[in-house]
Amino acid sequence: MSIRGLAEKYQDYAVGIRREFHMNPEVAMKEFRTQKRVIEELEKMGIACEPIASTGVVGTIQGDHPGKTVALRADMDALEIQEENDVDYKSLNKGMMHACGHDGHMAGLLTAARILNEKRSEIKGTVKLIFQPGEEGGKGAIVAVKEGVMDTVDAILGIHLWNECQVGTVSVEPGPRMASASLFKIHVKGKSGHGSMPHQGIDAAFVGASILVNLQAISSREIDPADPVVVSVGIFESGKSFNVIPGEAYLEGTTRCFSMKVNDGIEDQIRRIAESTAMAHRAEAILDYRQLVLPTTNDPELSQIAQSAVIRLLGEEGNVTFDKTMAGEDFSIYSQYAPAIFAFVGTQNKEKNDYYPHHHPRFDIDEDALKISAGLYAQFAMDFLNQ
Repeated sequence: MSIRGLAEKYQDYAVGIRREFHMNPEVAMKEFRTQKRVIEELEKMGIACEPIASTGVVGTIQGDHPGKTVALRADMDALEIQEENDVDYKSLNKGMMHACGHDGHMAGLLTAARILNEKRSEIKGTVKLIFQPGEEGGKGAIVAVKEGVMDTVDAILGIHLWNECQVGTVSVEPGPRMASASLFKIHVKGKSGHGSMPHQGIDAAFVGASILVNLQAISSREIDPADPVVVSVGIFESGKSFNVIPGEAYLEGTTRCFSMKVNDGIEDQIRRIAESTAMAHRAEAILDYRQLVLPTTNDPELSQIAQSAVIRLLGEEGNVTFDKTMAGEDFSIYSQYAPAIFAFVGTQNKEKNDYYPHHHPRFDIDEDALKISAGLYAQFAMDFLNQ
């Protein structure tokens, strides 16, 4: 039977296991029940597997013929969101919800595991099944890589169910797909004083506000306008009383971009602007900068293989292009160790579900996307290994 046929055959399994995961969400690096269930499902299939990254799992399907190694990755963690959907499979865990599709990613990869396991005799090489914890916050992939999950891997595919695309369509075009993401914190130290005598103090609120405004010069005056970049301050705190000049201020924000050249320069730009602005007003600024994820960029050769796989599954009309997004993904970490491809699989169907964006308490998907993601995982793996 074809991979497409097997994906159709196992659609009920995909829906059932997705709903089980949806009902039992667990947040980043605490996916203990989820890990146990993934291991149980793989062992039922006779697939060798072991824990990784504390609460993750890696399974291995060894084909009957020697060859390369391809990795397929699904993330596992849910979000700290109280679900508002009124469905039979609503979250049972208060304050936790699969609001980004990770339940569907695991269901798709487990279903692909069933398909590939039946196709062992046709596989030239090895398939690694990576069930990664802690994507939200960008911790899981780094830990998995440190534990050797990418050793011997020649290519890797990740899939994201995507509510901005119509169900029945897949985007796997080459080039930038998701942005890098960083977290920066700026501590401003001034000198407190009486509100009526500002000359006796060093106004940290004023300095912090000046830094906030000056940071916008990075995108408007320091970086090529052809390279999209975002520098956003989400937290600005200073002062506790209306008549006191605050002696401290605190800023916290994020950067996003698609170019590694831009990404590698932003930390120094923020530091220079923060420190120089503070110095100009007799204050001090201390920067704490942390890179969360790198830009997610699709390898051109793997993109061709993936597009061919999509066409085999859905026809030419299923192979679409979709704008890159400023959201970040720690899948990008894997691309530092092997060529990588990241697919957006459409889940939007307003005839079945009201549309809500990712991370919304009423987020849900058209589950027809599960057989598509399962088929894509399996078809890409077979095509890459057997090309």
